[in-house]
Amino acid sequence: MCAVVGVYNVRNASKVAYYALFAMQHRGQEATGISSSDGEHIFTRKRRGLVTDVYSGEDTFEYLKGSMAIGHNRYSTAGSSSVLDAQPIDATYKLGEISVVHNGNLINKDEVRKELIDEGAIFQSYMDTENIIHLIARSKKDSLRDRIIEALKKIKGAYCFLIQSRKKMFAIRDRYGVRPFSIGKFENGGYIVASETCAFDLVGAEFVRDVKPGEMVIFEKGKEPKSIQLYDPKPRPCAFEYIYFARPDSVIDGKNVYEVRANMGKRLAIESPIEADVVLPVPDSGIAAALGYSEQSGIPFENAIVRNHYVGRTFIEPIQEMRDLKVKLKLSPIKKIIEGKRVVIIDDSLVRGTTSRQIVKMLRDVGAKEVHFKLASPPIKHPCHYGIDTPSYMELISANKSVEEIREQIGADSLTFLSMDGLVESLGSDRNYSLVSFDGNYFIK
Repeated sequence: MCAVVGVYNVRNASKVAYYALFAMQHRGQEATGISSSDGEHIFTRKRRGLVTDVYSGEDTFEYLKGSMAIGHNRYSTAGSSSVLDAQPIDATYKLGEISVVHNGNLINKDEVRKELIDEGAIFQSYMDTENIIHLIARSKKDSLRDRIIEALKKIKGAYCFLIQSRKKMFAIRDRYGVRPFSIGKFENGGYIVASETCAFDLVGAEFVRDVKPGEMVIFEKGKEPKSIQLYDPKPRPCAFEYIYFARPDSVIDGKNVYEVRANMGKRLAIESPIEADVVLPVPDSGIAAALGYSEQSGIPFENAIVRNHYVGRTFIEPIQEMRDLKVKLKLSPIKKIIEGKRVVIIDDSLVRGTTSRQIVKMLRDVGAKEVHFKLASPPIKHPCHYGIDTPSYMELISANKSVEEIREQIGADSLTFLSMDGLVESLGSDRNYSLVSFDGNYFIK
């Protein structure tokens, strides 16, 4: 669930990429990096940390010169913390210099990696993204475009790639369109490609369209972007983008994230009515659903859990102990609003149950009379292999316990999930969404 951005034919492209990555910081907080090109050479800077920390000096942008740049925010996962596992990945090969960023997950990465190592390839990281560099470098094709196409035939999974040479930029989305990928345009004719449209709003670009599933878009100086449909599209956009990951002001595949989340809350109120005094959201991703629930149910909405925005997102912390501590640091209840009340608390989803248990305890500690926990998504029962950090069934509480057992574990008076039908209705029936976390339908084989 990383963030990627590409900027083409724009003065000080690396600085534009920086602001776009800042807008998409929510998609990854472990590391960030930018590669730029001045037409002759590629320059890369990457480091662990937040966007504002890594690019803190003006000399950074003097180094990252040129009118083309690609960037990446790394989504935290367990494993190596080496800067070598940060992106972009750059290299020099037969046709020159190249740099790559990737959002998603390649499901046959181990198989491809072993084959490459058996053939003599030397890897410097544990990222599946490095596979594409080796595949491109080892190809015998005469052009980078053809080398990329050949490399893509050997990989499987969910991906949005941005590949930069010294003079061109390539944007590629897998045939299922699992991860969001959009194109924007600047008034001066330059372009930006990013994981979310919220990046366009910050840098002053106008949304043009989404990169189509199975499409490659080539950006080249003096030419209009060239589209090549590599594969027949079989759209399966990820429902979890709407539930949790995307910013509420983003538009994913034509739908505003905030509106979809509000619809989930309304449907949840219809499916699970209850007598209560106040509706509270778990900030920030539960706010829109809580407002929808309040509007539909008539129960007053109160934003009575204050979030410290200087603490990162707990779900994407790689270690459980860090998640536990950050919940306490991040959320503070307003006692005057909660004390003596029957509370409906709305969250976007329930993965491991740790945060939910601490929130219920926190509400009871300030005097909540009843705590009714409601989730604006169905139970997550299956690990996602397409880019979400839920790698095993053991980590998913709904895969191992019944709703009643979970209710007892988190200490709530009641616990309700949005139904699968309710989720699909909230998303809309115009697309066949990826619901793999809920139904276990692994459609990429």
